[in-house]
Amino acid sequence: MEFGKAMLAEWSFEPGTTYLNHGTVGVTPRRIMAVQQAIRDEIERHPSRVMLRELAVTSFGRPVDGPPRLRAAADEVAAFLGARGEDLVFVDNITTGANSVLRSFPLSAGDEILVSGLVYGGVLRAALYAARERGATVRTVEMPYPFRAERLVEAYAAAVGPRTRLAIVEHVTAQSAVVFPLRETAARLRARGVMVLADGAHAPGSIPVDIPSLGVDYYTANLHKWAWVPRSSAILWAAPDRQKELRPAVISWGLDQGFKAEFDMIGTKDPSTHLSAPAAIALMHEWGGPEAIQTYNHDLAWTGAHRLAERWQTTFDVPEAMVGTMATVPLPESAGSSPAEAMALRDALLFEDGIEVQMHAYRGRVWARISAQIYNAMEDIDRLAAAVSRRVGAGAPREIVPGAR
Repeated sequence: MEFGKAMLAEWSFEPGTTYLNHGTVGVTPRRIMAVQQAIRDEIERHPSRVMLRELAVTSFGRPVDGPPRLRAAADEVAAFLGARGEDLVFVDNITTGANSVLRSFPLSAGDEILVSGLVYGGVLRAALYAARERGATVRTVEMPYPFRAERLVEAYAAAVGPRTRLAIVEHVTAQSAVVFPLRETAARLRARGVMVLADGAHAPGSIPVDIPSLGVDYYTANLHKWAWVPRSSAILWAAPDRQKELRPAVISWGLDQGFKAEFDMIGTKDPSTHLSAPAAIALMHEWGGPEAIQTYNHDLAWTGAHRLAERWQTTFDVPEAMVGTMATVPLPESAGSSPAEAMALRDALLFEDGIEVQMHAYRGRVWARISAQIYNAMEDIDRLAAAVSRRVGAGAPREIVPGAR
């Protein structure tokens, strides 16, 4: 399978679009969209039988033969992530998964949740709400820049206090796009008695994932980003000894019937996204396998980031081991430093140049986060580099002071 621009025919992009933002909400291949529609059509031929008797362990009449369809799909997804299906449930997205953990977690007044300065905003707000409801607090640990694995681990470990009960740790950070030293961080935290909720929003499909080996208590991750599953689809994994107290964000028919039943039976909703997940995993294997796909995407993100830094005369200072399939590069100083300036440039690139790329303000600069997928090629990176240079120019490199906002 030859990756690059020829693969665009397998997706449904508008003609002329340069799409360097696969990571934000994902993009689903045409073939998986067709699988999803076939599942929807099948449901419509007999909705009650599928929805009430085939999806989950049911109390709505005699179940059909074989495992419930959500459980069968969960088994295949779990195998893809190195886990057991009985420890994994589907949720809509990682925000839903994080809410389930945070709302279930036994916080008391005065307890503390740790998050990093790189935490995803939706997860941060869920933590703030859960803490506020119980009289607990959320403390943000600033991550030292430039990012180095050992320094990130130490920052978390040093922040643990006598009332720290839970830490939220990213597997791949959202805006800064670094592969976080999750396993090492979790080991240090759990040695101090702190439970760990891992945010794996960008991990499945972009890097190899073996959840049980990470040593975390909970792991939630999107499938609709890098695993090509139709949106929205995500998973929540819990260690066996953490499942009893865990409840879904929506309480419904599965209450008190066990971990899997509670999450599988949350009322009427379209299950076709989750049921399409095995087909998406199979397509990855058909197109050369996850390793080949991840290698192509990593190489393009890594070399593309250096190309952009060279063109913009800035510095890309991230070790290769901390780069997955995305990379974040500082723009010239002339691009500005505020969120408003970042959004204005992002909009201009989209609506005037046909380039979709994530941009944000961080450490006194505007940064571009590129996502590399098998339909991208270096010419996409070059087009972005030229468009930004036309709009803001290219300046001399300057030192980015650690801790500066």
